[in-house]
Amino acid sequence: MILADDDVLLREGIATLLARSDFEVAAQADSAVGLLELVAEHLPGLVLLDIRMPPTNTIEGLVAARQIRDAFPDVAIVVLSAHVEVEHAMELLAGGSKVGYLLKSRVTDVSEFVDTLNRVVRGQVVVDPALVQELVAARRQDNPLEMLSPREQEVLALMAEGRSNAGIARQIWVTEGTVEKHVRSILTKLGLAEGQDDHRRVLAVIAFLDSH
Repeated sequence: MILADDDVLLREGIATLLARSDFEVAAQADSAVGLLELVAEHLPGLVLLDIRMPPTNTIEGLVAARQIRDAFPDVAIVVLSAHVEVEHAMELLAGGSKVGYLLKSRVTDVSEFVDTLNRVVRGQVVVDPALVQELVAARRQDNPLEMLSPREQEVLALMAEGRSNAGIARQIWVTEGTVEKHVRSILTKLGLAEGQDDHRRVLAVIAFLDSH
């Protein structure tokens, strides 16, 4: 993996923790400059980067993530952000699978953090629960998800957190088969055409985020 963050203490700390969890940190960067070249050189399975990096500390990380996704679509990308930035999250998630958006302040459990990274590498989309909760709280009146039942909205919110059907079932205390029925109903109500299930789940999550 490649790790990019301008905070050297945070970067080195994460690198040490991940090394203990069997992640190989092939390279580190303190800015987005040259990050694409590092990815081309090492072809990592995962890139973990901050959104705001030098020289302007605005969206350099996001721009780099887009470039990496365009040039190397098989590379998983996880963005660590200090703030809930809805537009940036939406742009990142629109790239499809193998993508995650996490808040730095909420990374408090190493094993959970490692599990999240592994899920993204395996192809899932993971969105920080705090971001999901904020979007739900800021619901717009023209919400296209109003056609979903309260239970279906709950299932979709958990999908947006990157949970599998089995994980959702454990969270809301129902069988996995029941969750599968809810997911099928959600996809149908949102008018998502038949196709690759993982891709449809991503589209459903994007619809969820875009409607709040």
